[in-house]
Amino acid sequence: MMQSATQLLLLALVLPLLAVPGILLARNQPNLREAISLLTGAALFIVNLCLFSLGEGGVVLVEILPRLAISLELQPLGLVFGLVASFLWPITTLYAIGYMRGHDEDNQARFYVFFAIAISAVMGLAYSGNLFTLFVFYEIVTFSTYPLVTHAGTEKALKGGRTYLSLLLGTSIVFFIPAMIGTWFFAGNLDFQPGGVFGEEVSPIALSVLLVLFAFGIGKAALMPFHRWLPAAMVAPTPVSALLHAVAVVKAGVFSVVTVVVYIFGIDTVAKLPITPFLVYLAGASILLASLVAMRQDNFKSRLAYSTVSQLGYITLGAFLASEAAVAGSLLHIVMHAFGKITLFFCAGALYVAHHKSQISEFDGMGRVMPITFIAFTLGALSIIGLPPLGGVWSKWFLMMGALDSGYMIMLAVLSISSLLNIVYLLEIPARAFLKPAPEGATLQEARSSSVLAMTITALMCIALFIYGSDIYEFIRSARLT
Repeated sequence: MMQSATQLLLLALVLPLLAVPGILLARNQPNLREAISLLTGAALFIVNLCLFSLGEGGVVLVEILPRLAISLELQPLGLVFGLVASFLWPITTLYAIGYMRGHDEDNQARFYVFFAIAISAVMGLAYSGNLFTLFVFYEIVTFSTYPLVTHAGTEKALKGGRTYLSLLLGTSIVFFIPAMIGTWFFAGNLDFQPGGVFGEEVSPIALSVLLVLFAFGIGKAALMPFHRWLPAAMVAPTPVSALLHAVAVVKAGVFSVVTVVVYIFGIDTVAKLPITPFLVYLAGASILLASLVAMRQDNFKSRLAYSTVSQLGYITLGAFLASEAAVAGSLLHIVMHAFGKITLFFCAGALYVAHHKSQISEFDGMGRVMPITFIAFTLGALSIIGLPPLGGVWSKWFLMMGALDSGYMIMLAVLSISSLLNIVYLLEIPARAFLKPAPEGATLQEARSSSVLAMTITALMCIALFIYGSDIYEFIRSARLT
C-alpha cells in the first residue's frame, strides 16, 4: 500500500506536466489540444480519489541537506485541497473552451500549458511533506501563474502582472524566508508534525515574531495590507481569475497558513501566544474592510476580487482562532468558497463574452436574457453568504463555533455583520438582473454551451456540499489537528 501511495503521489505531481508537450504539439488543433487538457484533468482527479482511498504514504524527491528534503506526504488536509483543485481543473478547462473561443483569445495553447504547470505546483503544495517543500511549490505557483495574469500582453495587463509578482515575491523574501530560517534555527527541522515542531524552550516572544512573519509572508492569503496583488490580477482573462480565486493561488495561500498553524506551531501553542489576538483582530478587520470596499465596486470582477479578500479573511481568522472547530471550519471554507466563487467568476466571464458587459450597473434585466447564468450566480452567491441549502452555511457555522470556543465573542459579531454585507453586495446583482426589465430589443442569449455546463456543475455542487458538508467536516476532523 505504501508503494502504491508513493507512485500515486508522484503521478499526481507529474501527470499535469505530461499534458504540456501534448498541448504544444496540438497547439494548432484546438479540439485535440483541449481534449488533452480535459482528459488529463479527469485522470488527475481519479488519482486523487485513489490517494483518498489509501490515506497514508510519502516519498522523498530530493535530499538537499541532512533533515532537509523536498518530499511529498499524504495527509488529510492536503487530500482535501488536492481533491478540490483536481476536480475544478477539468471544470475550469471546460469553461475556458467556451470563453477562449467565444472571445477569440490569442495564445490559447500557452494558456493551457501554464494552467497545467500551475496545477502540478498545486499538487506539490497540497502534498508537501515539510515546510521547505511547501515553500518551493508555493513559489512555482507564483511564477507559473504570472504568464496567465499577463496573458493579454497589454500595458494594463503587464502593470497588473508587475503588481502581482512584486507583492508575492516581496512578501516571500521579506517575511516567508526569514520565518522559515527562524523555524529551522529554533526547531532544528522543517518537518510537518501534529502539535508543532517547537519545544517548550522556545520563548513565546520568538514564536510570536515567527507567526507574524508567516502571516504576512504567505502573501497569497491576501491578508491586509498585502492584498493589492489580487485586485490587480483581475486584468487576466476570466478563466485565469477563476483559477486564481478558486483552484490555485489564493487557496494555496490560505491552505499554507492553516498548515503552518497546525503542523509547525500547533493549535495549542498558537492559542497561548501574546500576538494571537492581534492576528485575530487583523483577520477580522480584513473581513469587514474588504466587504466595504467590495460594495463600492461597479466593475463585476473588482467586486468579486474584494469579496475574495474578505472571504480569505474567514479562513485565516479560523486558523488564528486556534480551536479545533475553527481550524476545521477554515478547511471547510476553502472547499465551500472554491465552488461558490468559481461559479461567480464563470458568470462574470459569460456576461462579458456573450454581451460585453462588465459593469454591474449594466446588468439591469439581464436575468431575462441569461437565466441559467444568473440562476447559477444566485446559487453561488447564497453559498458564499452562508444560507441553506447551500454548502457555505456549514463552514460559517463551524467558524462561529470556533469563535465561541476561543472566547472571541466579537468575532461572532464580525462574521454575522460580514454575512449581511455579503447579502448587500452579492444579491444586488441578481436583483438587478431579474427584477428590472430586460434591455430593449434583447433576446435570450446564453454563453457557449461548454461555459454554461461548467457553471451549472459548480452551482449544483454548492447544493451537494450542503448535503455532504458534515461528511467533509468529519474527514477533516480525522486529521490530527491538535
